[in-house]
Amino acid sequence: MRKLVTAALLAAVAMPAMLLPIGASAQSRAELRGDVHDIRKAERDLIRAERTGDPRRIHEERRDLREAHREYREDLRDRERRWAENDWRAWRERHGDLYARGSWRAPFGYSRFQPGARIGPVYYGPRYVIADPWRYHLPPAGMHRVWVRHYGDMLLVEPRYGRVIRVLPGFYR
Repeated sequence: MRKLVTAALLAAVAMPAMLLPIGASAQSRAELRGDVHDIRKAERDLIRAERTGDPRRIHEERRDLREAHREYREDLRDRERRWAENDWRAWRERHGDLYARGSWRAPFGYSRFQPGARIGPVYYGPRYVIADPWRYHLPPAGMHRVWVRHYGDMLLVEPRYGRVIRVLPGFYR
């Protein structure tokens, strides 16, 4: 019994690491932690500069704070992009039966959408919404967004405006 419990604990600890691309998780977490540290340092420096009342120093510290925020947003986007490009593809290779195209057909023709495009409600109707994105190893859709299947592609759509946020072409084989 002890061996079974130990094996289950080891599997639970090792499983998340096996699902992510090698080194991507630790590197991006360290980058984000460093960026948060830089933001906090820049905020402290700005407060100190405001206490001195030197306009030139205040201007420099505000610029540094904006730069730290920009780097943080870029690292977040890079982490998300790396995940979108690598993680779900590796997951799909290991779990091909989930991604079988099958006999799925839509009452409209195929169009290759780009992020930022506006689409009609017929494309993101309840029939095409992916209710369980975690099953396909997709990131959470977020507030007021849904993952939608469009033939072999996966679209992240903001249904209130019909705007395409992200496209994963060739998601289904």
